[in-house]
Amino acid sequence: MYLLGLDIGTSSIKASVVDAVTQKRIATAQYPEEEAEIKSLKPGWAEQSPEGWWNHVIKAISKVTAEKGFNPDDISAIGIAYQMHGLVLVDKDQNVLRDSIIWCDSRAVKLGDQAFNAIGQEHCLQSMLNSPGNFTASKLAWVKQNEPECYQKIDKVMLPGDFIGMKLTGTITTSVAALSEGVFWDFQKDELSKELMDYYGFDENLIPEIKPLFSVHGALTDKVAKLLGLKAGIPVAYKSGDQPNNALSLNVLKPGEVASTAGTSGVIYGVSEDLTYDSQSRVNTFAHVTYSSKKKHTGVLLCINGTGSMYRWAKHNFAPHLSYTELNELAATAPIGSKGLKVLPFGNGAERMLNNRYTGAQLLGIDLNLHTQADIFRAVQEGIAFSFRYGLDIMRENGMQPKVIRAGMANLFLSELFTQTFVDVTGIPVELYENDGSVGAALGAGIGAGIYNSPEEAFTKHELIRYVEPQNTEAYEPIYAQWKELLNKAL
Repeated sequence: MYLLGLDIGTSSIKASVVDAVTQKRIATAQYPEEEAEIKSLKPGWAEQSPEGWWNHVIKAISKVTAEKGFNPDDISAIGIAYQMHGLVLVDKDQNVLRDSIIWCDSRAVKLGDQAFNAIGQEHCLQSMLNSPGNFTASKLAWVKQNEPECYQKIDKVMLPGDFIGMKLTGTITTSVAALSEGVFWDFQKDELSKELMDYYGFDENLIPEIKPLFSVHGALTDKVAKLLGLKAGIPVAYKSGDQPNNALSLNVLKPGEVASTAGTSGVIYGVSEDLTYDSQSRVNTFAHVTYSSKKKHTGVLLCINGTGSMYRWAKHNFAPHLSYTELNELAATAPIGSKGLKVLPFGNGAERMLNNRYTGAQLLGIDLNLHTQADIFRAVQEGIAFSFRYGLDIMRENGMQPKVIRAGMANLFLSELFTQTFVDVTGIPVELYENDGSVGAALGAGIGAGIYNSPEEAFTKHELIRYVEPQNTEAYEPIYAQWKELLNKAL
């Protein structure tokens, strides 16, 4: 019995097949190999084509099912993880009305701030646990205000994972977790926020059917099954935003447990049993995968837009001929502190932890007679680690005190230098595991389809690969203080 997991990322789509008994990945593929395009029609804007995601899903599944060693007919459930906060709009015939306004788009910040003040800051924070900010609801408000003809054609509003679920099954559903990501959900009343819906003038009919996150959201249609080379009727039994799903993939289920990723964006995500919020909405709280009306488990999320995207930019512009492995090895030859070179990695839209301000990415202190490629790439990795420390200190202010952070062996955590720098700068040990988002989505599908009786049962064979402890914390403290001073000046 096998499970298929899809991770709808910003850079690519990843598909993995997991053996439900061993809980191990037996096949994996991604598409495209290079990073997918982000359209930026104006400064601060970021869009992607939902139909482009779907085409990449088709190709990723075709690649993974072409691998030998398993029979695609034995796939029993499909799970979906997806980039959070994106806005997807379809008409009554399920046609996409415009490109998706994705997570790092900043255009709705002003509208969200106006809603925050008009609805009432205290009410927003206590009921929705966030400012409307530039989340999905505010992006929808931007479309309503600026593209009224498009808005009038909308039948349903979705997040990216809901869209892929629709393409697989023909059925449109969502979940409390997804609605909380869009800041549509009132946690106090456990229902759609009437205040937000009324303020923005949204009809509740725009919201799809709300189903439990772990449940059957539809079945693979005959037409799509034939297209994908799979059997018809396979249930889509799990849909989750990428960060709650990453936490699931790392078995971060209980209050106090913490996960991290460093892909296109960087995230620290901690589980809480309280309806907690940051008074400035610099970190955000959403429903965790284990959230219920009885156990209101939430995920406190720090998101940094410019992490892997900063490293990719540096690679493409300073060393396009080198692989990421070679870059990591080169960076490791530079000394701690990169000979005074500093990087602010904030060039991928407004940063919530910086109060929705946009500084742009900055490379500071260049000495033309001293600095080399190695110093540049170490400075980029250090700057990203410093941005994690800055955000983690905000989380600490709000009561999150992690003793250890779990991460998957992927993206920047593949770099021994970055991992050690992250640990040294934050002062918190890191546990590294093999699982990634696509594996988490597959195991989530097993939970939703009833193959596992509980989330805990899906991780009985979860194995630690490596444990990394702080080594150079004292050396980094004054360097971090200098970096923070430069950031404050930029702000």
